[in-house]
Amino acid sequence: MSPNLWESVFRHQGFRLIAGVDEAGRGPLAGPVVAAACLIPSSVHLEGIRDSKMLSPEVREKLFWQIITRTIVGVGIVSEQEIDRINILRASLLAMREAVLALTVTPDLLLIDGPYKIDLPLKQVPMIDGDRKLISVGAASIVAKVTRDRIMCDYDLQYPHYGFRKHKGYCTPAHVAALEECGPSPIHRMSFQPIANFSEMDDDD
Repeated sequence: MSPNLWESVFRHQGFRLIAGVDEAGRGPLAGPVVAAACLIPSSVHLEGIRDSKMLSPEVREKLFWQIITRTIVGVGIVSEQEIDRINILRASLLAMREAVLALTVTPDLLLIDGPYKIDLPLKQVPMIDGDRKLISVGAASIVAKVTRDRIMCDYDLQYPHYGFRKHKGYCTPAHVAALEECGPSPIHRMSFQPIANFSEMDDDD
């Protein structure tokens, strides 16, 4: 079923204010997890929306501006310190909750990428690969990804040795080499491997 048909099924069921929800940044070793909620008015038609991971950075940026200027968007950000405190799954769900609460209207249906519901008293439909199946979720994935990438580019200016602008905090060979040379920065997730190993090595010194 195409994304447009998926959305129309829910509209035919009587839902009018449908928000897609997705996150970016569960896997990286550094930086926050970012979620977005996107409510697309029925009068708005967006072309080219799909899972953000399937798009080039240039296309994501172009679509990002279309989404934030033509739809209703909320963003939630949970820090690396909070990720370490409550774990990445709970932090991702918390970021999604904050994104929905940041919307200027209250949805009557949430379409959520993945298998989990979030802690809100709203009708919710979790869907595996929702960012590929649902326009609103795909739009949310783009907003979350672009927002997080920009955050990591800002961090690159503060901590230039790690190469955050290039890998956005993911576990690349260059990133691991920088960690071996300099150790973790203040924005690294200390509960993640191999960051935890570096911390243990420091404790043993």
